[in-house]
Parts: sequence; structure tokens; C-alpha cells
Amino acid sequence: MIIDSQEDTIAAISTPYGESGIGIVRVSGSRAKELGVRLFRGKGGPGGFESHRMQYGEIVDPADGGVIDEVLFVFMGAPKTYTREDVVEIQCHGGSVVLRRILECALREGARLATAGEFTKRAFLNGRIDLAQAEAVIETIKAKGVEGLRVANEQLRGRLSREIGELRDVLLGGLAEIEGRLDFPDEELGESDWEGVRDSLQSVEERLAVLIGSFEEGKILREGVIAAIVGKTNVGKSSLLNALVGDEKAIVTSVPGTTRDVIEERVNLSGVVLRVVDTAGMRRWRNVVEKEGIERTKKMIRASDLVIVVVDHSRRLTGEDREIFERVGDKKKVVVVNKIDLPGKLGRRGLERAFPGMSVIEVSALTGENLEVLRSVVREDLVRMGGDGWGERTVITETRHRRCLEMALDGVEKAGEGMEPDVSPEIVAVELRGALDALGQIVGETVTEDVLDEVFRRFCVGK
Repeated sequence: MIIDSQEDTIAAISTPYGESGIGIVRVSGSRAKELGVRLFRGKGGPGGFESHRMQYGEIVDPADGGVIDEVLFVFMGAPKTYTREDVVEIQCHGGSVVLRRILECALREGARLATAGEFTKRAFLNGRIDLAQAEAVIETIKAKGVEGLRVANEQLRGRLSREIGELRDVLLGGLAEIEGRLDFPDEELGESDWEGVRDSLQSVEERLAVLIGSFEEGKILREGVIAAIVGKTNVGKSSLLNALVGDEKAIVTSVPGTTRDVIEERVNLSGVVLRVVDTAGMRRWRNVVEKEGIERTKKMIRASDLVIVVVDHSRRLTGEDREIFERVGDKKKVVVVNKIDLPGKLGRRGLERAFPGMSVIEVSALTGENLEVLRSVVREDLVRMGGDGWGERTVITETRHRRCLEMALDGVEKAGEGMEPDVSPEIVAVELRGALDALGQIVGETVTEDVLDEVFRRFCVGK
């Protein structure tokens, strides 16, 4: 459990460890300005700190007056800050020694080292953002592609929170209607009254189902699509990976079985990350190392979202090729005929018979011919994976959100099933309260300390 107190003034390095042009030390809390006065010496001479105005000067060690670094310094007064507390940010040179020295001085002067995600946790606790928006902060930081970043930014701006709020308002209206009748039992709830509440619950059910269904799209945007390149040995799988990535990531030789392990690289296609995985060639294994590589290939096929099956244009199809294709099964797949720069032994008609109804792209990983065609086909598959509402509807990316939405949907469905004149309204009210509680967990209106720990544990120290 995260143990912290909002009464403390906290400090942390907010930029990654290592060497860089700029590093930032952040301080937040009631003593932030006081610490700034002790640490900062402005070049313009003594004077008060004007909120939200950058100043140039030096950070000095209060213990001996020695200069630590030349910096840009800004004091931001509450409540117009990230945490809604007084905040000081020190922009110094991005060396690890410099940053540590400044942080040590801040801690010595009364600040406490912030825990992981504590700045954002304070922003949530102080009402600046809700819990879904807080989770969007870490999604923004960890975004792998442009589309993932877009979704994270939309959630940070409150798109998901607004939709949850609308659903809660509808449920609250239905609950108020039912509880009103509980408070005045002599006034029976007529069929027309039931019908109005039932219709509103049906609309909530439909919207919840759409949100839950968006999770697979959100997973693609957040984590990328795993595309496993499979085929028998020496069909050019590693060459294809290198060509798609645009770098020599995998070792390429004429020796069969060179690739013994899975190799993953990332390619950005239309803003979505394609996680291309080169795998060991599928054949009858000849030693324990090769056997393990082939077993990992089989696991990767099962874990993949898309399989790129590679065959050799310069060799006839064999039983091994067909066996690999059958092993892929119902997975979404694309057939790539590689090495079209060599004399061919695979005719178009034979390929169509071997892979009926499949997308078959003939390429040369060596020369780059038709690689853009392959990318276009894969892009189209990515869009289809995202569904008809790609980029237009509210998308959830968090497993926690899906779990809460499923709990809410279960409650709303049970409430709807109980909407009969001979059923006690109290039973329906209990289910609606449960659904409201589940939706409240998403935005943090009803949340436990354990859930907060789970959310903010994913953050780095300094954010």
C-alpha cells in the first residue's frame, strides 16, 4: 500500500535517468515556495516569486552557499497547478549528478521523496482530474503509436468520463423514480411508469455493451498488433522482418535454422504499432536448441493477432508449407510469396489453389519490390480489427474499466429483468445501486485505497 500524507511537501526528479539537455526537479506542497526561496538565487537580484513566471538564475546548496547549477526556475501558486498545490519546477542541465544534488538539497530542506505517481494522485485527490483521467496520464506517457496517443489524449480531456457521467445520470433518474415509490408505498408504480424506466435501462445496456466491445480495439491501439512471421526454414522470414523495419535487426544467412529464437521489432503503420515477430523456421528439429525455438514459434502463433505466412517463390510448395498453413488455423493471416527477384516455381494459379480466398502478396525482401503493397494490406487488416467505429467512438483501453463496465452491465440487466409489476421495486433498486457503484469506480467516485494503489503503482516517480 502506498503510504503518504497530503500534508507533506514532496519532491522528485521528473525526467528519465541519464544524460540529456534538460532535467527537471519538481516540488509540490505547502512548503514548495519556502524551499524555492532557500535554493534559488535569481540573476535579477532579490525579490518575490511571481506565480507562473519563469526566472533565470542558480541553484545553491543552503548548507555552504555553493552553486550547483545554472537553471530556469518557476513557482506556480495553487490552485492553478498540476496538483492544485503550490508547485516549484527547476529546469537544470540533465546530468544525473546535478539532478541528484538538487533533489538532495530539497529533501534536506524539508521535502519528502515522492512515491510513484504521487503528483498525479494528488491531482486526483484534489479534484483536478478524475481517476479515468489519471490513468490516461500514464497511457499518454506509454503510448506506442499516434492512434494510441490520440485515445489517451481524448480520455485525458474527459471523453470517457463524460460518457460514464451520462450513463450514471440515466441510472440515477431510474433509481430516483423507483426509490420515490419506495418512499410512498401507497402510490403503486404503474405499467407506464415501469415502461419509461425499462426503456432507459435498455439504452444504458446498449451503450455499455458498445463500450465493453471497444476494449479489443483499445488493446490494439494501446499495445499494438502482434504479427508473427512464420514459414519453413530459408524462405526469407528474417529478411522480410529487416525490410519491414528498415534495419538489420535479424541475422540473415543461407544456413537453415539460423533463427533460433523469436525476435520482435516495431513498425508504425497508420499510427498503429505493428509488433513484427520473426520466428524460427518450422521443420523437423535436429537438436534441443532448435526444438525449443520451434516450440516458441508455435506459442507465438497462438499469441499473435495476425500471422504472415511466408513461402519461397523460387521453390515449389511442399508438405511443410501446407502443414504450417494448417497450423495457423483460423488466425487472421496474410500469405507472402518472397524472393520474386529469383526465377519462380510458384505460378499464380497454383498459389490461388493452395491458398483459396487468401490475400497473397508477392514481394522481394531483398530489393523491396511490393513491400508497400504488403504494408497497405496489413494496414487494411488493422482497420478491420478496429471495427467500423475506428477512430470515431469512445474506446476503453484499461482492463479495470472493462471489468467495472461488465459489473455495471450485469446490474442493469438484472434490474431490467426485475422490472415487472409483481416484483418488489426494492430488488431493482439494489441492482441499480450496484451498477452505479461499478461505474463510479471508473472515475473514482467510489474507490478503495487498494484500487488507488493498483492504479498509481504503474506510474514512475516524478509524475
